[in-house]
Amino acid sequence: MHSEQSYLELLDTLASKAQLDPIRKDRTGTGTYSIFGAQSRHRDVHESFPLLTTKKVHWKSVVHELIWFLSGSTNTKYLRDNGVKIWNEWANEYGELGPVYGHQWRAFGARKIRSIAEMTPYGEMYSKREYTPGVDQIAQVIQQIKDNPLSRRHIVSAWNPGEVDQMALPPCHTLFQFYVRPEEGKIDLQLYQRSADIFLGVPFNIASYSLLLMMVAQVTGYEAGDFVHTFGDVHLYSNHTEQAKLQLSREPRKLPTVRLSPGIDNINDFTAGDVILLDYDPHPRIKAKVAV
Repeated sequence: MHSEQSYLELLDTLASKAQLDPIRKDRTGTGTYSIFGAQSRHRDVHESFPLLTTKKVHWKSVVHELIWFLSGSTNTKYLRDNGVKIWNEWANEYGELGPVYGHQWRAFGARKIRSIAEMTPYGEMYSKREYTPGVDQIAQVIQQIKDNPLSRRHIVSAWNPGEVDQMALPPCHTLFQFYVRPEEGKIDLQLYQRSADIFLGVPFNIASYSLLLMMVAQVTGYEAGDFVHTFGDVHLYSNHTEQAKLQLSREPRKLPTVRLSPGIDNINDFTAGDVILLDYDPHPRIKAKVAV
């Protein structure tokens, strides 16, 4: 089965609910059609990368956002400097978002030790320089994979209950876990996503975590295997139904491949230039409004 098909089946399920079910109220006031508890699997991402072909996905944003997460930054300056606007709606006037993904991945539990008055013109920055040391979950999980590949504790959590109220947007993709298959030389990744915008957000999430899997695979000496996507509330916004129908009318095309610069063995050394997308031939982009 084409790797994209599992996504399209879920999109079709939600588009069908739009014909039958009442709109479910949500935080944004837009309204959704949703289900709770679903899963899709994208196999062997090293061989065929699951970047959707039934509509064009903005690959540049996917790559730069992941590099930004891995840097530990929570200020949008890096994204804006690289022409990526996907976080602009949630940032304050200084580009700050609070202790979101990058902070939790690289400094979970760190405590602030500097005042806003000491910060840069971009506002308060959540970085190790301004915090007591927290847990660098990315470094920790990579070391665990190397030292004890069969462990069931290869987990990174972005959900920090003590800091959720300080975040501009609490993490939608909340926890991910690696699974090593030493006999095959492969490593898999499963993501639990508490809230998932099937039309706009999920295509980015699939690509982002598949790319993360490839990076971690390279620096730990494995080949990227499967990306498993597990959902809590997965939903189609009521103002995306026509766009979903258009996408579902299109036939998937051959998936692209992604290659990473081979000499990199440290997760911190990847740049956008080290990520090469090959043979991506999607259908045209489909515009839709983001619910904020």
